[in-house]
Amino acid sequence: MGLFKWANNRVKKMSFFDVKLVAIAGFFIGLILVKLVPSVLSVSGWWFVVITVLCLLRVYYVILFKK
Repeated sequence: MGLFKWANNRVKKMSFFDVKLVAIAGFFIGLILVKLVPSVLSVSGWWFVVITVLCLLRVYYVILFKK
């Protein structure tokens, strides 16, 4: 079984609560990285907005338009 097939089977078992826990963990990993590399805070906030939008484009495409 390939890696993606295995991952898809695992993700299908996750509930909404599990997905939110992963999102919260990702947020806290980001906080840890900012504490370790404080120079990240000197970057313009608009870069974070652009990167966030780019990351969410595929998710919104799948949710709204894919059949």
